[in-house]
Amino acid sequence: MYTDWLIVGAGLTGSTLAERIASQRRESVLIIDQRDHIGGNVYDEYNEYGILTHKYGPHIFHTNSDEVFNYLSHFTSWCPYYHKVLASVEGQLVPIPFNLNTINKLFPTQMAARLGDKLITEYGYGARVPILKLREVEDTDLNFLADYIYRNVFESYTRKQWGVNPEDLSPAVTARVPVLASRDDRYFQDTYQAMPQYGYTNMIRRMLAQPNIRVMLNTNWQDVKEEIQYKRIIFTGPIDEFFNYSQGQLPYRSLNFNIQTHDQNKFQDAAVINYPNDYNYTRITEQKWLTGQKHTHTTTITEYPIPHISGKTIPYYPIPSEENRRLYGRYDDKAKEISDTVIFAGRLGNYQYYNMDQAVAQSLAIFRKLP
Repeated sequence: MYTDWLIVGAGLTGSTLAERIASQRRESVLIIDQRDHIGGNVYDEYNEYGILTHKYGPHIFHTNSDEVFNYLSHFTSWCPYYHKVLASVEGQLVPIPFNLNTINKLFPTQMAARLGDKLITEYGYGARVPILKLREVEDTDLNFLADYIYRNVFESYTRKQWGVNPEDLSPAVTARVPVLASRDDRYFQDTYQAMPQYGYTNMIRRMLAQPNIRVMLNTNWQDVKEEIQYKRIIFTGPIDEFFNYSQGQLPYRSLNFNIQTHDQNKFQDAAVINYPNDYNYTRITEQKWLTGQKHTHTTTITEYPIPHISGKTIPYYPIPSEENRRLYGRYDDKAKEISDTVIFAGRLGNYQYYNMDQAVAQSLAIFRKLP
């Protein structure tokens, strides 16, 4: 079997590159995936009740990139969607990220007013302040607020999510925990926030509907690589797997999902409720909040973080620590030696967490640089 390009992985990264190569360069692409569906972790499907469900947890599209939004708009129409998250903190459900509304719900009136005024005075109304930056301010009240958020929102959640203490992770993880000096309850503040009107799977199916693209599912690349002739390969699987773990295994976190459908119209008061301190799960997502679907039943997904075991669980999240980045660096050095024939891309290929828009942006950038 011959193809100009072999792409391993039919997720958002692999599908974007397949579409660009097939439609713009008119070259043949064979895209393979070991799962029984396209879409990777953004795959969604209608369950037995007819409720559109994000099988691998909630995927919320948001971006500030005109290029990314306009590109994907060729393959889907959009439904505006502003993601809102509540967290269980000291027995109350409060908006996350932490903002002025959260402060007002958790603290006595006068104290809340003082904290809010100091936050605005220090950073300006509407600022998005990383929690570590807030902890550095020489103000007793703001230090108290920063420590409270760190302890009640970030610390325990991090231990559950990553299986390590917060201090063992890259500072970039803490930087993703902001405090908003505003009453904006939206989880994201990007220019574009929307859901594909007919779901992510439908969008990716249209991306791959090119005469130059062939798709093989239920296919492990190790089993077929000797049977396929190709000029170049794009690998979006784990980079350590590609090199047969010669430098050691890169650690990942995985997830177990408990998916339930309830004989009621609504289950909870937001699309996602986080549980930083209670229970052994991290969050519950109610699917209809995401899609706007009308239905007499409702489906929820409860997420339980677990260690990744190669060959048994799905590697969802690279664990962002300095030690792991150094190990990845050794694999990256090996990747550079074969860069003329192999391109590594995506969350697993680059051992880096990407939002969906970042995955698409990286794919478009890779395509532009192809010789």
